[in-house]
Amino acid sequence: MRRARSTTSKPKLGHSLKLLFDAAMAARAQAYAPYSRFPVGAALRSREGAVFAGCNVENASYPLVTCAEAGAIAAMIAAGHKGIAEFLVFGGGEKVVTPCGACRQRLREFAGPEVLVHCMSPSGGRVTYSVGALLPAAFGPEHLAQEELAQEE
Repeated sequence: MRRARSTTSKPKLGHSLKLLFDAAMAARAQAYAPYSRFPVGAALRSREGAVFAGCNVENASYPLVTCAEAGAIAAMIAAGHKGIAEFLVFGGGEKVVTPCGACRQRLREFAGPEVLVHCMSPSGGRVTYSVGALLPAAFGPEHLAQEELAQEE
């Protein structure tokens, strides 16, 4: 199985990826991370072409943390968009950060296995994975009976 599509230490960003990077950086600057001191920003491009961003929001009760990826997805859904075309996560440390397990499942809900997830660090490192590489053999919406999905729409 192929894990990463590309790895680079000083990425040159194309226009569309730069838009995601800038949105994730701006969101990361607003992160509320007083306990871990590890701010994270994320941004996505919806299938409709809009960019949505989110940041991590910590809580004194640690299990109640909201990940940056979840915030970006929630913003997309709140705007009426239903699918992810591309995703970027920008962590707070020197190492490249990938989405946590729960966020990988969240990504899979709104993105097919071929959708790219760019993981970047402040030092300029970048690794790009597909959703399928981050969460192989994933359980997704297609596993549910079609009549159950029709009832929810």
